Amino acid sequence: MTLRHRFLPLDNTRLAHLCGPLDEHLRTIEAALGVTLARRGDQFRIDGAKGRPEEALALLETLYAKSARPLGPEQVQLALAALLAKRQKPARGKRGGAHDDAQPGPDDEPDEGPLLTTRRADLQGRTSNQVEYLRHILAHDLTLGIGPAGTGKTFLAVACAVDALERSMVQRIVLTRPAVEAGERLGFLPGDLSQKVDPYLRPLYDALYDLMGFDRVTKAFEKGQIEVAPLAFMRGRTLSHAFVILDEAQNTTPEQMKMFLTRIGFGTKAVVTGDVSQIDLPKGARSGLIEAERILRKVKGVAFTRFTQHDIVRHPLVARIVEAYDRDNQNPEPARTA
Repeated sequence: MTLRHRFLPLDNTRLAHLCGPLDEHLRTIEAALGVTLARRGDQFRIDGAKGRPEEALALLETLYAKSARPLGPEQVQLALAALLAKRQKPARGKRGGAHDDAQPGPDDEPDEGPLLTTRRADLQGRTSNQVEYLRHILAHDLTLGIGPAGTGKTFLAVACAVDALERSMVQRIVLTRPAVEAGERLGFLPGDLSQKVDPYLRPLYDALYDLMGFDRVTKAFEKGQIEVAPLAFMRGRTLSHAFVILDEAQNTTPEQMKMFLTRIGFGTKAVVTGDVSQIDLPKGARSGLIEAERILRKVKGVAFTRFTQHDIVRHPLVARIVEAYDRDNQNPEPARTA
């Protein structure tokens, strides 16, 4: 199928921004949507299987409207992620548990959803699942976000925590994750406790710096408004009037997960995130995240959001890598020996 199109009114500056340096953005769209884009001057020709040229044209028109300023690769990739999410037709039931409000149907268009108060003024959900995730966090005391890397589980949870702190809805943010090595033996780490656990908690620091700025984060740590600690140090505590995030929860044991969930005090909101396809526990050990999803499915006040590769907002290659691994897990090829 072939479509021909001209953008009117013609604006050569917008056209250059839309195409990117050496038509880089057009090549990105071609690879992601499986189409061929040819341009001569202000005329575009789009070839592809049934339905794909229309998708590509709709995406180009959306980006053209935003191209008063140069478009970065990230903006193109986010627009692609939103488009690919619309293709998704999951069998949606009561995904958030028996006590959740009505869930969006498979044909619902993702809307902008909640807008969060952080240093990044444009921060909001980019896909329907991300919007649902933000709404679950705002409406429930405990939310579990489960899905592959790059879907925004941790970043959006930290953004909600920063938003709650900015609005004085909580008195502090507590970030934690299990100190489990990802298939490597790091051995003895020198330094004090903070220096020992920093490598495990670095992704949480990165999100905070992005959302608040280095100076504000430093001051918040000094005032005790932000606390970052390994999961082992949560035992025996009651966390009240706080926003608590457990990251990399797939690497908790069922006992650790129960311990964490029973730390929740009055005025506290908790978010648990993890990717059950990347469990680094010893062979044969059960994941606390998988157990929690099974046990808490019908508990009132608990919401679940399941992300897929369609929600990945990193480089498009990441989504294709995740999809390839999922296919291999479903139909593994026999291991080859030398």
